[in-house]
Amino acid sequence: MQTFELPYHKGHISFSLPKERVAGVLVSHAEDYKPNLSQEDLVRNALEHPIESDRLSKLAKGKKHVVIISSDHTRPVPSKITMPILLEEVRKENKNVEITILIATGMHRPTTREELIDKYGKEIVEREKIIVHNAYNDDEMVFKGILPSGGELWLNHYVDKADLLISEGFIEPHFFAGFSGGRKSVLPGIASKKTVLWNHNAKFIANPASRAGSLEDNPIHKDMVYAAEKAKLSFILNVVINGEKKIINAYAGNLKSAHAKGCEFVLSLAQVKPIVSDIVITTNGGYPLDQNMYQTVKGLTAGEACVKDNGVIIIASSCCDGHGGEFFYHLIADAKNVDEAWNNLVNVAPSDTQFDQWEAQVLARVLKKANVIVVSNHCDKQLFLDMHMNHASSIEEALTMAEKIVGENKKVTIIPDGISVIVK
Repeated sequence: MQTFELPYHKGHISFSLPKERVAGVLVSHAEDYKPNLSQEDLVRNALEHPIESDRLSKLAKGKKHVVIISSDHTRPVPSKITMPILLEEVRKENKNVEITILIATGMHRPTTREELIDKYGKEIVEREKIIVHNAYNDDEMVFKGILPSGGELWLNHYVDKADLLISEGFIEPHFFAGFSGGRKSVLPGIASKKTVLWNHNAKFIANPASRAGSLEDNPIHKDMVYAAEKAKLSFILNVVINGEKKIINAYAGNLKSAHAKGCEFVLSLAQVKPIVSDIVITTNGGYPLDQNMYQTVKGLTAGEACVKDNGVIIIASSCCDGHGGEFFYHLIADAKNVDEAWNNLVNVAPSDTQFDQWEAQVLARVLKKANVIVVSNHCDKQLFLDMHMNHASSIEEALTMAEKIVGENKKVTIIPDGISVIVK
């Protein structure tokens, strides 16, 4: 027997399989990568040697108001490490500068005070000015031009309050933007709902270039870069983390070139060749990425790349926060079947894009190819049934269900962390 431990919620979930049934295991080499520096020193080193940029302390010198865009509660950015060092660097030659930390929620729910404390620590939350972006409040948006795709660019008004705009985040494979990090802090991070809806339209989501690990010719990425440049995002700090959410590398400096270097590093670790099987077992990387079904779609796309047509994807994801989006839920659940959901979504014009349509569209695409079983002990199983998926309380139960669909003793591909790999 071969035993596997998969990230699940704030711990792990274990199961065993006969070795002869394991078709292969796809993991990012990030788990094997051993940096020579501590997490803190990796961050400091990146800030001391920025890519195609002056040092941040020099950029901040003489500035009156610095705005730091920071990822929200749905992203495992180790901000307890990065933010204190970033604040120290900004104040190095400008002790009295006004600093605002702007939480890039995109169209997610607002980050709570408890989540802010969990993310930054109580000292920063009580000492620093923190603003949580609200994409739904048009009064807080400023118009910044027309995107390359033709949509209107509306951003949080704090971009105009800043005389230096910087961001912190992390770089991982992203299922339609290619990679997270960099420009994504602005769009969708601090963009208006109307801009996010346009950028995430059905045509762009369906584009073959809008996939994990793909930036060239990716229309979503192109709009995002334009938005970041219009916002005058002058400096970024992006880290790369492993499965334990530990920093293994850091990149700082110019918006484009620092992000590109980070993406090259992630690609060198994360790219794997597909091992196609009747059954694929994967996860959404554990907490905080497996908080809801909305985020779990990302992990499913790794399974999609390896499962045979009409096969089964088993994904362990707590979904402790439920579906993660009322609109997302209803776009799938209100359809009589998957085909109806797909047909309702795939031809919607950019100007008519609905809330969470992109996530529903990708989920419908996965469901058209394969059966999905979600393993969760933190969520009402009816939610998954309503969304045309199945539910199990354990991997073993899910495997029994899968065998009733594809037959007994079929080969299984294991992807311990579906978020961390680029399957192509």
